[in-house]
Order: sequence, then structure tokens, then C-alpha cells
Amino acid sequence: MNIRLTLFFLIACDVVLLAYGIGTLSISYKEAVVYFDNRDFLHYLVRFFTSFLGQNDYALRLPFVLFHAGSILLMYKVSGYFLKKESYRLLSVVTFMLLPGIVGSALLVNSAGAAIFFTLLFVFLFLRGNKILSILLLVAMLFIDNSFMVLYLGVFAYAVYVKDRSLALICGFLFLAALQMYGFPMHGKPKGYIIDTLISYSLIFSPLVFLYFFYTIYRILMKEEKNIVWFISFIALVFSILISYRQRILIDDFAPYVVISVPLMVKMFMTSYRIRLPELRVGHKVLFVFVFAMLFANFTATYLYKYFYLYIDNPKKHFAYKYNIAKELATKLKSLKIFGVTTTKRLQKRLAFYGIEKNSRFILSQKPLNANSKKVTISYIKKPIKTYYVSKVNK
Repeated sequence: MNIRLTLFFLIACDVVLLAYGIGTLSISYKEAVVYFDNRDFLHYLVRFFTSFLGQNDYALRLPFVLFHAGSILLMYKVSGYFLKKESYRLLSVVTFMLLPGIVGSALLVNSAGAAIFFTLLFVFLFLRGNKILSILLLVAMLFIDNSFMVLYLGVFAYAVYVKDRSLALICGFLFLAALQMYGFPMHGKPKGYIIDTLISYSLIFSPLVFLYFFYTIYRILMKEEKNIVWFISFIALVFSILISYRQRILIDDFAPYVVISVPLMVKMFMTSYRIRLPELRVGHKVLFVFVFAMLFANFTATYLYKYFYLYIDNPKKHFAYKYNIAKELATKLKSLKIFGVTTTKRLQKRLAFYGIEKNSRFILSQKPLNANSKKVTISYIKKPIKTYYVSKVNK
């Protein structure tokens, strides 16, 4: 088996599917805020791509697809330091690609995709022995996103464990610098958000994979050799749980440092599988098939999600609703020769990305304002999802 060709084929298929997925999405309100209002790494990144590729969904989401493709390559490289067989490394890559949170980070405008890529790049450089380059990368991360303070804390713990004073000093300084630059609010009384955090992790991994992740982290804590990937994932998990004891956390700030543990899970599973006699491996085989069946089901649902609207009475309860409607609505408004409307704040900002500016001559609302109001209905799979009315205001 040609490993490079197989890896290229996997990435190519994944990118094609992502391109299809992008075509089904509209910009969400939070993504529109990043594009128009924020002044951070994500803002300048998406602005750079749309500046020469045009203001469209593919240009908006292309950098995250590229981060995703790069993360797959890095996951393969990093897996090589923990898994000897090429087939196990490919298994690690496929598992990584199928995780629901990884697919989401590739399709949506968020910091998670960049955090995963740069974290894996750091780990790869560090394991390869390029300590200076890895430290320079850590410094550069300080100016990319606030969530890297979680990475600094994990690497700091590892440095203390292996008694690397210089690395511990650098990471400690970077953590304090990130804390000073971005802050990390701690407030409120205990409100039991730990369950919410664990549910979020189970959605990012899928429930069974998350349970096995938890088992892997605990097993290594108790009996196995601890490495830098384990420390990063362990600290991110513990830190997120401790904080969620007092307040709701933004899971995207922690998940990137947890999902990089996939090679450790694959190693744990395959080691447990190999040490058993063939007749005692049935349980592992059943678990393997069931887990990957669930992962493939989640992966498929990501791209066929619009069919779920057929079975939901209230479209707003659909998990992807906030990433729908706007693009199709803008297209229909343009077909009516309407290039500007006044509507709600959130929808106004989303429509602006598709060239529908604010214009007080036309009111876009959910009810007709006069007899001349034009009805605009957005449908998926021939099922009406949302109806608007465009009313001309006489002045």
C-alpha cells in the first residue's frame, strides 16, 4: 500500500466533501461579526482571502479548510512518534478526520481550526527535536488567539515533569503574558456547568470516543509513560472542568488541545487488542465497528443535514439553522431587483456579506406591512423553512 497516495486520496476526498458542505452553508451572525467588526487574527485572515477571491462563502471558509488539510498531514506525522505501523497511523488520521468537532472546525469560521493546526505543528517540531523553532512558534501563538494559554499551561506542566527549567520558564512567562493581554474572567457562584462541558466534549468526539479518551487519559495517568501530548490534553481537560465548576466555558478554547490525543487513544486500543488471544478479541472488534459506524453516521449527517428539516416541526430547532437561510434569501432578493433592505440587526449583518445593504426604502419582515408586500419563501428539499415579506415604504 502506497501510504502517501492513500493519505493524499483521503485529504482530497475530505476537501471535496468540505467544498460541498460550504456550498450548503450561509454566514452566521457570529461569523459576520468576525468579518465586519472584530479586529483580531480571524478577522484579518478571512479578510485577506476574500480580498482576492471575492466576498463569498468559499473564500470566507477556505483558510479553515487549509488549516484542516495541514492538520491531517501533521496528525499523520505526529502519530509516527507513537505508532510504529503505518496502518495504525492511517487509523489515527481517519479517526481524527471523522471526529464531529474536527469537521466543524474545518467548515466554520472559528479559532479552533487554527489552534489545532498550530498545536500539532508545535508538537511535531518539538518531538522532532527542533526546540528553538517550537519555542519561536509558541511565542508567535501569543498574538494569534487567547486560547493558547491552555497550551502554555500544558507544556509548562510537561516541562516541570521532565525538569526542563528553560522550557518551564518560557511557558510560564507566555501564560502570564497571555493572561495579561486577553484576561481569563473567573466569576460567579458554582452553577453546575461541568455536565454541560462533558456533554460538549462528547459531541466533539462522539460519546463513545469521548469515553475512551477519558479512559486513555486516566490509564496513562495511573500506569503508562507520560508524554507532551498527554500533558497538553490532560491539562486542557482538567482546566476546563475546574473552570466550568464556576462558569460556562467556551469549549472552542479547550477542545483543540484535547483532540490531539487521538494517537494516544489508537495506541492504547491497539496495544490492548494485540496482547489478547484471537478468541478474546471479539469485544474489541465489536467496539471498533460500533464506534466507527457512529463516527461515519455523524460524518454523513454533517453533509446531509438539510434532510433533517423534513422531520422537524420547528426549523429553528435544527442544529444548523443559524448557518442557513441568509444566502438563499439574498439570492431571492436580488432576483426581485432588491439590493437593499431594513431588517433585524442580526439578519442585516448576515445579508450585508451577500451584497444586500441597508436601505430604508424596503422593509424585510416576517409579516406583510401592506397590500403590495412581496412574499419570499426559503425552502430546503421542497419544504418551506422560512417566509419573509418585502414591503416598499412610500416616502
